[in-house]
Amino acid sequence: MKNSKLILFSLASDLNRITNSIQRGSYATADRFSQEASQWLKQLSKTKQKPYVRQILNNLENDLLKANNSLLKAEESLMYSTLLQNYAMSLEV
Repeated sequence: MKNSKLILFSLASDLNRITNSIQRGSYATADRFSQEASQWLKQLSKTKQKPYVRQILNNLENDLLKANNSLLKAEESLMYSTLLQNYAMSLEV
């Protein structure tokens, strides 16, 4: 569980960086952090998660990370970042 917690925090951090990059107009940086987030998602796919967290991860993988860099993507990245960070904080070490 400790490894899963670290991966969730890393994913949340990259999602937050996507938001900040898009808002600053740095789309190349946002694309790079989207790639990083995809790598964290691949690692999380090997771990057991609660159904509602699995749904969030599926939404990220199928929709958000493939979307164009827009303010909508920035808003959704921030929302998912907060959800995953709060969930990771609730996990025990």
